[in-house]
Amino acid sequence: MIVHDPSRRLWVLSGPASSYVLHLDAEDRLHALHWGPRLTLEQARTLLDRPRPAHRGFEDPADGVLDLSAAGAMRFGVAGLQVRFADGTRDLELVFTGESRTDDGLVLEFADRHYPLTVACHYRRYGDSDVIERHLVLRNGGDPVTVVRADSATWVLPRSAGYRLSGVRGQWSAETRLHRAELPYGETMLTSRRGVTGHQANPWAMIDDGGATEDHGVVYSCALAWSGSWRLTVQRLPTERVTMSAGFGHDPVTWELGAGEELVTPVCAGLYCEGGFGATSRAWHDYQLRHVLPHPGETRPVLYNSWEATGFDVSLDGQIRLAELAARMGVELFVTDDGWFGARTHDAAGLGDWYPNPRRFPDGLGPLIDRVHELGMRFGLWVEPEMVNPDSDLYRAHPDWVIHRPHRRRTRHRNQLVLNLSRPEVADWLYRTLDELLAKNDIDFLKWDMNRPFTEAGPDERLWLDHVRTLYDVLDRLRAAHPRVRIESCSSGGGRVDLGILRRTDQVWTSDNTDALDRLEIQHGFSQLYPARVMGAWVTDSPNPYTGREVPLDFRFHVAMAGVLAIGGALTEWSEAELERAAELVAEYKRIRPLVQHGRQYRLLPPDGELSAVQYLARDGGQLVVLVFRRARRFGHADAGIPLRGLDAQARYRDRATGRIHHGAVLLTHGLFADLAPGDYAGALVHLVREQP
Repeated sequence: MIVHDPSRRLWVLSGPASSYVLHLDAEDRLHALHWGPRLTLEQARTLLDRPRPAHRGFEDPADGVLDLSAAGAMRFGVAGLQVRFADGTRDLELVFTGESRTDDGLVLEFADRHYPLTVACHYRRYGDSDVIERHLVLRNGGDPVTVVRADSATWVLPRSAGYRLSGVRGQWSAETRLHRAELPYGETMLTSRRGVTGHQANPWAMIDDGGATEDHGVVYSCALAWSGSWRLTVQRLPTERVTMSAGFGHDPVTWELGAGEELVTPVCAGLYCEGGFGATSRAWHDYQLRHVLPHPGETRPVLYNSWEATGFDVSLDGQIRLAELAARMGVELFVTDDGWFGARTHDAAGLGDWYPNPRRFPDGLGPLIDRVHELGMRFGLWVEPEMVNPDSDLYRAHPDWVIHRPHRRRTRHRNQLVLNLSRPEVADWLYRTLDELLAKNDIDFLKWDMNRPFTEAGPDERLWLDHVRTLYDVLDRLRAAHPRVRIESCSSGGGRVDLGILRRTDQVWTSDNTDALDRLEIQHGFSQLYPARVMGAWVTDSPNPYTGREVPLDFRFHVAMAGVLAIGGALTEWSEAELERAAELVAEYKRIRPLVQHGRQYRLLPPDGELSAVQYLARDGGQLVVLVFRRARRFGHADAGIPLRGLDAQARYRDRATGRIHHGAVLLTHGLFADLAPGDYAGALVHLVREQP
């Protein structure tokens, strides 16, 4: 709901439990007066009667309080909007020119006092969510303007007794590890300069007063829907004002806006939430399931991927043998990974040549696809269409199609170069090639990989933006032309996970690290913003191919059951007992899958203790599943009970495996005692059903 008081130049944007209040002052500066509990228009008006901070010394009282933070005048804090006009002028002097509203949308229009540049601030609220979506639209009507920075949103936080910043840090095979620390004074910037979302950070942040827990406290958060380079700057001023400003791009990349052109920034979404980090995560999960994912109601299938079984040694007979073993286990989607196309018998050749290797598949992919479908599974294929190997037919024909600069070497990483999707002919080739691949083959699923950051980018800075726009456009067009096909986003694991790519894909590959113990920490951080419904989680071999750690099969499966279960081991080397046990565990996952993928998630215990646990509760409260993990048993201590969350204290719950009856009040206070195997790396799954009164 959006209400307006034109006489006070006040707008109130309200969701189910919160409000965001905007006000234009006498100088047409846009203030964020309130972001917090829901207010009526009458209550919001009283905010204007409160005393304003005195203007003392050299500090501008507008620093740290403006919703539209444009560079200019005495404002020396973070400016989310910075431009350079053709004559060198850098200051913006914006005047308000009008507003428009719908039931869930608001647009506030501004124009520079002298130059023909306009700025439109867009806001959107859904009736079933407290998440606010925001973006800017810049339009230039005159000489070229250089856009130095155009953040999608600046979020103004109210004063607090303290400030703590939460985000994730990482690297390849160690993504999304939660980091929570006091917010320092000055500017803290989270960023990726790689042309892709990145493994090292993720474009979201949460702020609390230092006292929030998983179940209690107020949390402010924002997330950027963008799959390229980005920056998120959190500013803490000496006046104890805090802002979060997020947008595409990075220094020193700029954008030239020609006469008659416009720049639409990606969406930045923000959320105020009471109930701690757990409630905040669940609100973000609900928002994505309702308003971001293309097919949120679908249940993701159990997947098998051939990579760790074969590497580049791909053959028709070998893939069919793996498919037959996977089908025995109850797998529903079989994915042939790298090595099926062109001259791709190793990692230095073939990328760009998206046709079946004639020696490995002399009759094309048809025989393999037909056999997979005969086995009752869907068929998926790995592609990396944004990349090219210098040893490929595509590169030999079009060496100028890659991102490069004259007079500079073309840096090879993983023996790859990046195709410049900002070039129309490259974008056209990309769509036509994949459209033809899907049209000629009965493919159900694409694992879309992207393993290479940008280097030697230029000379046109537009490629940093246009590469991502083209990617989005191709994905949108492919989905429209082939509506049955589902897509997984992968980028050397979790290098491209964000709200932008999730609007166009059905799940993401969380990490190349499939070590079950490491994945507990990776999955814990992933769940802070993203739902289990999109989190691909594999069971692979032991010892783990990456870490060398030996972990029991049940523990590996139980960890992977916390998301979208997949299997990636060398099945031809598994014993008959392992295959049979795996089939039992796949069947068990299918029984609890609706709860994991569509229920509400509660992080009961973090992964840094002896025990960790996560709970998934059906939205009607009728069922729940708890996954419990023991890293190591120390000093012979008995496992503690794990208090559950969200249950009806007056209800009784039956354990589906044992028939034992539990009282909700006892589970909420004294906790659940899981039947864990003795020793290290033990996991358990408990499925409870509420008894009818």
